[in-house]
Amino acid sequence: MFSPPLYKQRHDFVIQFVKDHKPKKVVDLGCGDLKLLRKLRFHREIQLLAGVDTNSSVITKKKHSLSPLPTEYLQPPVHPLTVELYHGSVTKREPRIKGYDLATCIELVEHLHPAEVEKFAEVLFGYMAPSAAVISTPNADYNPLLPGCSGFRHLDHKFEWTQAEFCSWALEICRSYGYRVEFTGVGRHPSDEESVGFCSQIGVFYKDTSRCSMLLRNEAYEDVPVYSLLYKVEYPSLCDNNILHRTLMNEVLYAVECVRRQWLEALQKEIGDVQSSDDSASRVSEDDGQEPYWLGGDLCVPLARVFSFPKVRELSGNMQRLRGILLDDSRVRLIGDVMVSPASEEELTDTCEGGACRDYGPAEHVSL
Repeated sequence: MFSPPLYKQRHDFVIQFVKDHKPKKVVDLGCGDLKLLRKLRFHREIQLLAGVDTNSSVITKKKHSLSPLPTEYLQPPVHPLTVELYHGSVTKREPRIKGYDLATCIELVEHLHPAEVEKFAEVLFGYMAPSAAVISTPNADYNPLLPGCSGFRHLDHKFEWTQAEFCSWALEICRSYGYRVEFTGVGRHPSDEESVGFCSQIGVFYKDTSRCSMLLRNEAYEDVPVYSLLYKVEYPSLCDNNILHRTLMNEVLYAVECVRRQWLEALQKEIGDVQSSDDSASRVSEDDGQEPYWLGGDLCVPLARVFSFPKVRELSGNMQRLRGILLDDSRVRLIGDVMVSPASEEELTDTCEGGACRDYGPAEHVSL
């Protein structure tokens, strides 16, 4: 009936909210099969991503779908990401998910018994107190338009609110806990009847910090963990010095190989044009100091040429830091401001034809 499917529209709504507001800490209450979390993990402005559900078996079965991909080890992002999955109830106070930037409750509240809804509101808005919350729930006004729908949409639903009932509940939340709310939704009937509204109605709650300070509860909470941590993984990032070093070295070695290949190809073209060795030496001596050159059986690549690669420059920051890292790595040979790369027998054979491999280099490299 809906294209894309309604669940995807709800998830896309959350994704757009994340793109617009860039929260760093996000918790999905009622995370179920982890579909939303699997999408959110690719938005790397998020640094802590948590999921909570009462169904531990589903989390246990699906948890490894949130493991880092191999490419994330090869090209780690700048910011870290930690994923945590908990077994627990949204009616229980859990100190480890207090103060998040965003809490999502997608088609969750209608699965609670009416007596639990008030407790859920108190825990979410009074205790966890996220900066923003996105709550979606079925719109009972829309049910007559759904083919074959009689009663509730799902056997586990304990109730389904009309637009007026959801609005009344949300506004009471705002009065009690110092939030403001915006109403919207996903899934429109083709006739776009305003009186019917959306198939899934959504309330987007924003903490009103000025009012929250006036509405703080005097009740003392014991910050004792009550959820069971089922899974935790830390994604690779450049905040880890070891990962940063490894990534930088990979980029340096790639840059050297690119320079090596390009320069040897250019040199072979010169040989093909039967240029004299004196002309070749003259050409090299007039370069900007970033051209490679032969020294015996080694190819010397000026560090400035390596540093000119954008990724190397971004990761190292400056030439001094790059030089220090290279000096500590056994995979490279650094002499002054030059990286020395031994040539293969094939390269020596190909480029020595016509005398192209005799020693020469810019004046500033004579000390080598």
